[in-house]
Amino acid sequence: MADSSFDIVSKVERQEVDNALNQAAKEISQRYDFKNVGASISWSGEKILMQANSEERVTAILDVFQSKLIKRGISLKALDAGEPQLSGKEYKIFASIEEGISQENAKKVAKIIRDEGPKGVKAQVQGDELRVSSKSRDDLQAVIALLKGQDFEFALQFVNYR
Repeated sequence: MADSSFDIVSKVERQEVDNALNQAAKEISQRYDFKNVGASISWSGEKILMQANSEERVTAILDVFQSKLIKRGISLKALDAGEPQLSGKEYKIFASIEEGISQENAKKVAKIIRDEGPKGVKAQVQGDELRVSSKSRDDLQAVIALLKGQDFEFALQFVNYR
């Protein structure tokens, strides 16, 4: 019998982020506390730009955007938001969406699987994802449960379970 396997990835659906951004923009345009403060949220290339005329308002925009991401099922670990910066008369926050598992993070996950996971489970790094394979599907289920119990600084998804 062939080995069973699954991949560990850190991906974000761009369309879901776009939907969350549009929902946040709509709420910002309608909310009373954002009237006449120049509040806006939009894409700026690959980054997300939030701006308003005070630091509190721009932080509130970030909060609205984060709540919309959560409602759409996107982990906040994938959002990398900077600090509010003063630019002329406006405060701005640039945020980016982190995707892919870096080499050192992939090695950390592989080490946890080797040390704490069931015997006979192999983990190998393939670019920005991690392939986990084993003869037993039950062992793979145990690895998924083990990794879900860990707290990483990046979002994990389990795909291609065969």
